[in-house]
Amino acid sequence: MDNHTPSPVPGVNFVLACESLCLGYENREVLHGLSFALREGECLTVLGENGTGKSTLLAALLGLKKPNHGRVLYGAGLTRRQIGYLPQQSAVQKDFPAAAGEVVRSGLLGSMGLRARYSKAQKERAREVMAQMGIEQLDRQCFRELSGGQQRRVLLARALVATQKLLLLDEPDAGLDPVAAGDLRQAVTQLHRERGIAVVLVSHDVESALREADFVLHLTNGGDRFFGTPEEYRESPLAFSNAQFTMHNAQLEGR
Repeated sequence: MDNHTPSPVPGVNFVLACESLCLGYENREVLHGLSFALREGECLTVLGENGTGKSTLLAALLGLKKPNHGRVLYGAGLTRRQIGYLPQQSAVQKDFPAAAGEVVRSGLLGSMGLRARYSKAQKERAREVMAQMGIEQLDRQCFRELSGGQQRRVLLARALVATQKLLLLDEPDAGLDPVAAGDLRQAVTQLHRERGIAVVLVSHDVESALREADFVLHLTNGGDRFFGTPEEYRESPLAFSNAQFTMHNAQLEGR
């Protein structure tokens, strides 16, 4: 089922859009004919089990994966270098030997061109973002010594300094305790609701994602998918199957 997937049309004020997008590797197609448009301040949550094409979709949205067919469109003056991206956190990232402020400023490297130093405006931009994220006091602290929640906020700030229009977040709260995960989700919500930044958020936390999303994209290994509002998703067969899958995993983890 592919419910409510409007094709982008001229005149629609979108930040990001997919038009008949098909993605795959060698002889395996993981996404077929996906179309949607995301406007300023809207949040799209992407759900699905592992292997359903979520990370492949993010790679295509970043311009790192060439579509088999269709295209990714940027609007509102957005360019590929102006997209903020927060990947899944790796062990290497957790042990990064640098000050938190330097990690945040590194998000500006894509816009520096041939310059070897950050400009005054760029440094001020980084300070403003750290203040907005409530981590300005961490500027000189070593990143590897921060808590998991603090590290994730620093990495979110790093993604944010690169953009004022679009954030792509790949399971940003994975591995965090409930309090830290809730704080991070609240920060993301403020970004798209109060600052007008469009957000594409890959998540396994269905209930939290539905509370914060304007649209839901649910991908499956069988090729079925859903695109629509959270209210429409709750009434869909995929929402029921996803609830069963989540309950099954919770039972296994509780053994």
